[in-house]
Amino acid sequence: MTYTAPNAFTTRPTLQGTFGMTASTHWLATACAQAVLERGGNAFDAAVAGAFVLHVVEPHLNGPGGDLTGVFITAGEPDAPRVVMGQGPAPQAATIDHYRAEGLDLVPGSGVLAAAVPGAVDAWLVLLRDHGTWELADVLSFARGYARDGHPILGRVVATIGSVATLFTEHWPTSAAQWMPNGHLPQAGDLVTNAAWATTLDRLLAASSGSGSAVANRAGRIDAVRREWREGFVARAIVDFGRTPHRHSSGTDHAGVMTLADLAGFEASIEEATTVVFRGHTIAKTGAWGQGPALLQTLMILDGFSDEHLDPSTALGAHTILEAQKLSFADREAYYGDDDVPLDYLLSADYAASRRALITGQASPELRPGVVPGRSPYLPVLRTEYTTEALAKQGAAASAAVGEPTVAAPTRAARIETEPETLSTGELRGDTCHIDVVDRWGNMVSATPSGGWLQSSPTIPELGFCLGSRLQMTWLEPGAPSALTGGKRPRTTLTPTLVLKDGQAVTALGSPGGDQQDQWQLLYLLRTIVGGYTPQQAIDAPAFHSTSFPGSFWPRTWEPGGAVVEDRLGEAVIAELEQRGHRITRAGDWALGRISAVTRDPKTGLLQAAANPRGAQGYAAGR
Repeated sequence: MTYTAPNAFTTRPTLQGTFGMTASTHWLATACAQAVLERGGNAFDAAVAGAFVLHVVEPHLNGPGGDLTGVFITAGEPDAPRVVMGQGPAPQAATIDHYRAEGLDLVPGSGVLAAAVPGAVDAWLVLLRDHGTWELADVLSFARGYARDGHPILGRVVATIGSVATLFTEHWPTSAAQWMPNGHLPQAGDLVTNAAWATTLDRLLAASSGSGSAVANRAGRIDAVRREWREGFVARAIVDFGRTPHRHSSGTDHAGVMTLADLAGFEASIEEATTVVFRGHTIAKTGAWGQGPALLQTLMILDGFSDEHLDPSTALGAHTILEAQKLSFADREAYYGDDDVPLDYLLSADYAASRRALITGQASPELRPGVVPGRSPYLPVLRTEYTTEALAKQGAAASAAVGEPTVAAPTRAARIETEPETLSTGELRGDTCHIDVVDRWGNMVSATPSGGWLQSSPTIPELGFCLGSRLQMTWLEPGAPSALTGGKRPRTTLTPTLVLKDGQAVTALGSPGGDQQDQWQLLYLLRTIVGGYTPQQAIDAPAFHSTSFPGSFWPRTWEPGGAVVEDRLGEAVIAELEQRGHRITRAGDWALGRISAVTRDPKTGLLQAAANPRGAQGYAAGR
């Protein structure tokens, strides 16, 4: 049996050229990033410009108050993948005891008690300072223009605002003022502005225009803006606004706990990437403070199978992939967090072989973390009251968690009660954002900004953005590797990927999608590395993912043995998966996967780019 040949049809071509390539989740961000390349900027200048545009044009999926992780390579060090770490920690006063005293047994999915220290802006500025070439004012000119002069609002943004309209009008008046001016929802395509955010950007840039040695060079000017963000008017507004209690997704009102010291104490950083070798390719991810190493564990397990077991288009391949993912994500729950994680052991060949031996011809419904010497695996308490039905009963307050928390397709019960065509469109299913850039010099970056979406907490009126909700990924249970702990990072789902071959970067890719990000990226890697697919063929091919582990987002539900598939996987394949014991949820033909990617052939200099067609929003550009 050979690997299934890719279908010759694609929704769009894989772009090819030699100058520069950009791909992202919104066409305006792609166009702006490519414009930077055209004007002589490098991949880092372009990525930062595109990312700040994403804050404006995809406000339901990310914002300045959110977070960021990225992986990148520089032309000067082509064999040294690095991580830009923009995941802020929990405030020091965000303790399990405090949240329990507030009557909570889970961190809420929305409201400022769910907010980590915002890290995205500082991370972008560090990346620009260290590896870009442009002045910050030039990089921000695109975002400032769209915020002040307007951009056509997406239908999905309108749908998201509509889903939380009652919450805004009854409990979050500052959000209603920004997103429902005069009490009216915008219409898809309306030009909308965010004057407060435009003014915030202007005030930040003003910090870099003073006199003195501190702003005498480009790096100093960027650092002056970073200080103003962390210690100046932005920090003061965040803390002051959070002191007033407001409605959370728990249905109860709470004040925030973030302080000026929390904001001043965080700085984004550059870290070593975590890597494994799969079929001659080095795959680079974040450390275990993110979920990235779960993809690496999955690849290590799958590396011991023959190619016929790695074809996502067959029942044997899909089954094998799903079972390997379950084992890796069980380890994610048991061991990952901002702590001493035994990654050397978890990524070892011997450990992978022991995990591989657990995979049989039948689907397992169990959460089966492995045994690490000297460690006790953490098993979360899975409460049955946190179900889709319980979420629905909480009404508008609960719906504030719409966004990345609900990226998975509806549960089986929900599908029975909802019209299939509604489920297949995914209008209310949120993701996050992503951007990839490669330039003609060989710089390459893949970054996934998220959090701070408009429905995550009330808008801070003088700033024009809200805080994120990443702390919902922590547990209010002492002893958990991802327990809520002041000063520690929540285990983020943001997980971009860089691929190297023969010591040279060849692919940057990533996807929105919460717990599904690495599952969908795995399919791309298998189809391109093993199956020989082109980037666009791999992105367009049918996707699937497992739901057979606790979700990272409030209300932390899971479905033992669950798997969500695109119907295009085929009746015969789906039927066999069900026979093997997978509890299948059909998501529609074009509902899963949000991949974008750029590639580079180091031998020829040929560059490529491809983007997700689902939702008619992601685009690639280049020449």
